[in-house]
Amino acid sequence: MLHFEWTQDLQSKTYRDALAIRKEVFVEEQQVPVSIEIDNLEDKTLHLVGYEEAIPVATARIYPMENGKHKVQRVAIRKAVREKKYGSILMQEIERHVRELGGKRLFLGAQNHAIGFYEKAGYSICGEEYEEAGIQHHDMDKMIE
Repeated sequence: MLHFEWTQDLQSKTYRDALAIRKEVFVEEQQVPVSIEIDNLEDKTLHLVGYEEAIPVATARIYPMENGKHKVQRVAIRKAVREKKYGSILMQEIERHVRELGGKRLFLGAQNHAIGFYEKAGYSICGEEYEEAGIQHHDMDKMIE
């Protein structure tokens, strides 16, 4: 079972745990440059970490936008626990928290290989294919009212 922690404090252990997962998944596994992975939105976003016992295993960040829209970014699950379906639990926690904040719509840029995962979570493609950090993506969204 996962325990979740949310933070906006860039000095917190939770944020450092989020960065460690992101660096492992995006920078090391997917070869995304650190300069792209850690951007100027870090202090404008909510950071979420899922812990298995005390070990950080899943993360995402949420960027609040206008009109109840929230952009889900940096969704990452450590390779060692991907078979445990923690991604689905993480997405449910994001939806719960954003709804609690008054959010009405979730939006994200999905790597093409992950489109099926997001479709199972209720997201639909809402844009043309584009490339980011050398990886093909599609925008997807979900209404959560």
